[in-house]
Amino acid sequence: MYRKLVTIALALSLTLPGLLLAATPVNINQADATTIAKSLDGIGQSRADAIVAWRVAHGPFKKADDLRRVKGIGKATIERNRSAILLADAAASKAAKRGAAARPDRDKALPEE
Repeated sequence: MYRKLVTIALALSLTLPGLLLAATPVNINQADATTIAKSLDGIGQSRADAIVAWRVAHGPFKKADDLRRVKGIGKATIERNRSAILLADAAASKAAKRGAAARPDRDKALPEE
């Protein structure tokens, strides 16, 4: 019984830090540096500052792989955080899609009265 408890405790101690360090979804085109640093695994405050500086100088990121242009961020960091890197606000994307679907076809002539 004691060995089972020790085994379970060991397994939890090895698993828990991984869960605590998991990346949290963040929009890298809108978030401030502090939020980016807290949200992405392997991105500290100085790299988050560099992400924001690059964004200000060059405009929004178009894809997650564009982060490689920021000094100190490599392929492994991007892959580790890929599922948490957002490029657009989910609500804005949905609204844009709904708006595009709701627009009437502008090429059709209106019926004459």
